[in-house]
Amino acid sequence: MTQLSNSRWALDRLAWGSTKAFRTFVPPHQDRIPITWHTAPYTLLQFIPFSFMSYLVRRPDTYLIRILLLPSLITTALHSSYGYVWLDPRYNVFNWGAALFSFVLIGKGIDLALTTTVAQIRRTIAAIAAAVANDKTTSQTIIGGGRRTRSPSFRLLTFSLRVYTPRSTRPQERKAFLRATLNSFLISFFILDLVDTIIKQVPGVGQPSGGSIFFPNLPLPTRYLVSTTIHLLTGLALVSGFSMVYDLITLLAVAVLVMDKPWEAQSLHDFWSKRWHQLLRQTFLVFGGIPGRKIGGEVGLVLGTFLASGLFHECTILAMGCEWDSRVPLFFLLQGGSVIGERIWKKVTGRRVDGILGRLWVYFDIVILGQPLVDAWHRRGLGGGMIIPPEISPARLVLIPALRKLMV
Repeated sequence: MTQLSNSRWALDRLAWGSTKAFRTFVPPHQDRIPITWHTAPYTLLQFIPFSFMSYLVRRPDTYLIRILLLPSLITTALHSSYGYVWLDPRYNVFNWGAALFSFVLIGKGIDLALTTTVAQIRRTIAAIAAAVANDKTTSQTIIGGGRRTRSPSFRLLTFSLRVYTPRSTRPQERKAFLRATLNSFLISFFILDLVDTIIKQVPGVGQPSGGSIFFPNLPLPTRYLVSTTIHLLTGLALVSGFSMVYDLITLLAVAVLVMDKPWEAQSLHDFWSKRWHQLLRQTFLVFGGIPGRKIGGEVGLVLGTFLASGLFHECTILAMGCEWDSRVPLFFLLQGGSVIGERIWKKVTGRRVDGILGRLWVYFDIVILGQPLVDAWHRRGLGGGMIIPPEISPARLVLIPALRKLMV
């Protein structure tokens, strides 16, 4: 009896100590430090161990040092995103963005720490340098436009996975390229601004405190018409936002095209592996896909990758001080199951999922089954966060006042 009591006491102390240690790096939301000009530099501390890790991975015989450095990278990244907070409710969505970025650094840090060779890195760097030296200056010629190729975000673990990079359709002559990129940036900016303005007019959804996209006081058909409209507007905001940021970056540097007309996808495999952005592909492989493959082979790889994506999106949104919502990881896990279902369909029937029926299948999965996911985000204030500052918003400075005058 005494031995059992001692064991229980030891377990209680271990749980208490683990909780205290965890809360040192991830304090409760009410105990987080407000971000000011004085505290803002501390949110960047994670770049110190990450930069050192990036240096070490290109040097031989540094494996043990990188393993020992990894805990420092993880803890500083967690504290940088969960230890500080934007207090203004309009900026709460920035807390989510900071957590998203920190988890990407953690995933990349694990990737860099666990590699045992620098040969692949040096070969990739040499290939990119050779392409630049040959004046192949577009991201697609450097990284193999329009086909599956090795990504410059180094595939460092025991096997190499290929990533699809869309082919650019813009002119390659300098002035024409800059003009086309600027036009694309402005179009994406105006679309994002208009969509963001419309969403902010929706009661509840457009408030920083958040609200459901499902309005229970509406008749059932109208309710789902409204929720579907908000869902589609949210998707349009994401696509135009990615496009706008890509255009802005390519005005200054080489970048990989991140979207390839996701609305034209004819299967979920096509949607998730090619047409939707692949920026977090390696992050999800490190967090879930590679461990999943060790456990369950190819099925484990797919399910692990999508589960990691769901946990990534849900754990990071907790930085906004909101409660856990299982609908987010459940949606992404369901997508993994649907992708596996497409493979089973091909084995059973000998035909791939494609064509008009394939596109309807994609729209059902993303537009219909995806609504609980978007509802979970909007309930916690995504739509009410500041995306385009009102001071530079054409829709709020010009369009909304003009419409109000017409309605008077």
